[in-house]
Amino acid sequence: MFSPRLVLFEKGALDYELGKYIYNRFKNDSNVEIIKLSSNKIISSIPGENMYEKYRAGKKTLVVGVKKSLKFQSCKPSAHYQLPLVTGCMGQCEYCYLNTQLGNKPFVRVYANIDEILNQAKKYIQARSPEITIFEGSATSDPIPVEPYTNSLKTCIEYFAGEQLAKFRFVTKYNDIDSLLQVNHNSHTEIRFSLNTYSIINEYEHFTASAHKRIEAAAKLARHGYPIGFIIAPVFIYENWKEEYRKLIDMLHKTLPQDLKVPIGFEVISHRFTTKAKNTILEIFPETTLPMKEEERKFKYGQFGYGKYIYPNEQLQEIKNFFKEELSDKFKDAHIKYII
Repeated sequence: MFSPRLVLFEKGALDYELGKYIYNRFKNDSNVEIIKLSSNKIISSIPGENMYEKYRAGKKTLVVGVKKSLKFQSCKPSAHYQLPLVTGCMGQCEYCYLNTQLGNKPFVRVYANIDEILNQAKKYIQARSPEITIFEGSATSDPIPVEPYTNSLKTCIEYFAGEQLAKFRFVTKYNDIDSLLQVNHNSHTEIRFSLNTYSIINEYEHFTASAHKRIEAAAKLARHGYPIGFIIAPVFIYENWKEEYRKLIDMLHKTLPQDLKVPIGFEVISHRFTTKAKNTILEIFPETTLPMKEEERKFKYGQFGYGKYIYPNEQLQEIKNFFKEELSDKFKDAHIKYII
């Protein structure tokens, strides 16, 4: 659960019930500073003299805002549209793409006008009818840690349960999912968990749940009928990497129910980095041990016009062969969406 030290309310946020609810939740907490913004200049309200300091202060900051632009961003290939519920994450994963994407905005922002957001989603659903429209709720965030304050996931799960031509999905690194167990989901919401080995989580995924707790949470959701999936990422090649990833897959197999109604979806993504990401990471985590030596990688241009450093072809093939064999062996009905 996210425990902010600073809560900022953007102009108009307190005009909505959710904004008022969050304000009342924190107004008597002596450990939390509340600021009602008059100009929506968020960055200047976060303490810190440099990116290193502002990153850490930002990770303890909750911004309650209003989503004014209701033009949803596309979210290929995982979904048709992003559903803008939350941006940012309380976690401090050293390799997280949000470090680069959000840049000097590491704070967590939630949107108070959830009804307006869902009304806009309805328009997108109608425009694509009779095709099914899929919405991604975690394209730029992890929404689980703020759920106790917003109930946005519960609201969305219930909403999409009643939409025959829409599906909802999100991914998390946390295990605080008990409030979602009794929600009517109608199998229209898929909840995925990002996983990695003990070594990688312990070294690089600061302030997140352990792999064991994530898998236990997934098992709970599966027993309550939710479609579940797993993103194993980023995959690193290091000493004993195969042994550790094999243990992770074994733990997954032993913990999950064996009578799942929906095949598990797997997405496997090898570690990669851009020059911009590397520079940002080194500024935020100057002591990082992340393997980011360009000479040990292959340079590849991405679909968005910039280049990234990936594992050489031989190592990528080794990763693909390993995960295809291990996942197919343990999960006969698994849907391996991709291994890249």
